[in-house]
Amino acid sequence: MGPGGGGRLGLALGPRCLWAAAMGWAPPRLAAGARYGLWAATRRGAAAPRGARGLRGSNPFTRGQEEEWRRRNRTALTYIAAAAVGMVGMSYAAVPLYRLYCQATGLGGTTGAGRGAARIEEMEAVKERVVKVTFNADVHSSLQWNFRPQQSEIYVVPGETALAFYKAKNPTDKPIIGISTYNVVPFEAGQYFNKIQCFCFEEQRLNPQEEVDMPVFFYIDPEFAEDPKMAKVDLITLSYTFFEAKEGQHLPLPGYQ
Repeated sequence: MGPGGGGRLGLALGPRCLWAAAMGWAPPRLAAGARYGLWAATRRGAAAPRGARGLRGSNPFTRGQEEEWRRRNRTALTYIAAAAVGMVGMSYAAVPLYRLYCQATGLGGTTGAGRGAARIEEMEAVKERVVKVTFNADVHSSLQWNFRPQQSEIYVVPGETALAFYKAKNPTDKPIIGISTYNVVPFEAGQYFNKIQCFCFEEQRLNPQEEVDMPVFFYIDPEFAEDPKMAKVDLITLSYTFFEAKEGQHLPLPGYQ
């Protein structure tokens, strides 16, 4: 910088500012308002020289804040990804878990699973409590099957086993795979209706023009006769619905079709 330029700078800044600049310290007024150091203080609106760098990139507090924000963003993305994976896993496990819960409690008219040979051998029939069991069969519109119960009704007593049959036929000229779901009405009786053998929730393949008998081996638990809520229940309906088995298809939950 020439002598003339130095004089003008001295007049603009004063001896104290020149001494501070020579020592490497900028006054607070210049540090807060100057973008390109002392050059911007000499002439307002003057263009900065080539290669001049602002003070913003050298601020350690700004760099620290940026690193903290990036760390927080990475942590948040990790939590979001973990939550998404967990939700997908729960969606796949929801149906089988709910089905097991329904079978244990009879919720939604779901019949209970058989309690084994020991339970059957030790239970005693309640002869004075006769229950009429009727059978219903439905086929979804996507399945080209003929499906019906072979008996419309039977009479049973709690504590005794009973056997019923359904019949299914594939009248088409191509093999079809079906799968069924079921429920019991009234819903509250489902917890006492136990199936020992059943064709529900299992894929059934029928070849063209094939016809098969499908057995249902069941009993009503003797505790049915001791439940005050079942005192006026003399009629139970067991209903099956067949669907065509397709990849990615989910069956409706029992009792909520």
